Amino acid sequence: MSETVALDMDWYDGETNEYQSNLYPGTNANGIPNTYHQVSPPEIHHPVSESPFPGNLGSHTIPNPRQHLVNNTTTQQNFFVPKFNHSSAAEQGEDTSEEEEPLLYELGVNFQHIIDKTLAVLNILKPVDRHLMDDTDLAGPLVFCLAYSAFLLMSGKLEFGSVYGLAVIGCIGMNLVLALMTHSPDTSVSLSRTASVLGYCLLPMVALSSVAILLSLSGTFGSLLTVLSVAWCTHSAARIFTTVLQMDHQRILVAYPCVLIYGVFALLTVF
Repeated sequence: MSETVALDMDWYDGETNEYQSNLYPGTNANGIPNTYHQVSPPEIHHPVSESPFPGNLGSHTIPNPRQHLVNNTTTQQNFFVPKFNHSSAAEQGEDTSEEEEPLLYELGVNFQHIIDKTLAVLNILKPVDRHLMDDTDLAGPLVFCLAYSAFLLMSGKLEFGSVYGLAVIGCIGMNLVLALMTHSPDTSVSLSRTASVLGYCLLPMVALSSVAILLSLSGTFGSLLTVLSVAWCTHSAARIFTTVLQMDHQRILVAYPCVLIYGVFALLTVF
């Protein structure tokens, strides 16, 4: 048994020494170096990939995935950021501001036209322009009706519903009368134009209602003011209707329904 163990140990030592001698050259069987040998690490040669491009383009470069991710992120950020040109935006803003019309003009409120129509009603001696009522705005008549009702309220009369109801009935009736009397194909009678003329010609009656706040209209002086106001309203309305609709020879017939409408307004003012 002891001989077998000794043989095995000798075989193991011999194999180990042979392995060490192969691993570390210049050593004897016992692993003791005879002479010093400097072992240099083996050189590693990377294969160069062949490229069809001439020159230095044939060298193979290993891409960096992290750098590729950074480049993609930068590209996405630049892609989603809109390019804004301040000069072009300023020019567009100036163009839109110049092209936009005022809000009151879009709503049909023109102060210059309101002033012209008001002066045409107040100045009964000035000839009326034929194209005065081409734009049938209702801003002035609504303001005059509201002022008339407010003055009646100040004098102790709550007549808002009566005023607007009478205005609507009078405009519809007057429009029917004018439509039956007009035979010219060049002129057209619309309800809005009729309401505009009657509303602007209500201005003398508004002045009468303002006087009624301070003075009583039941006496002689009040009766004269009332007759003068009705005559002024009727003359202005008939003059504008006949001029715009080319009905100069029918002014008396046009004035008759106007007297009835403004007479009812005068009764509301006095009583």
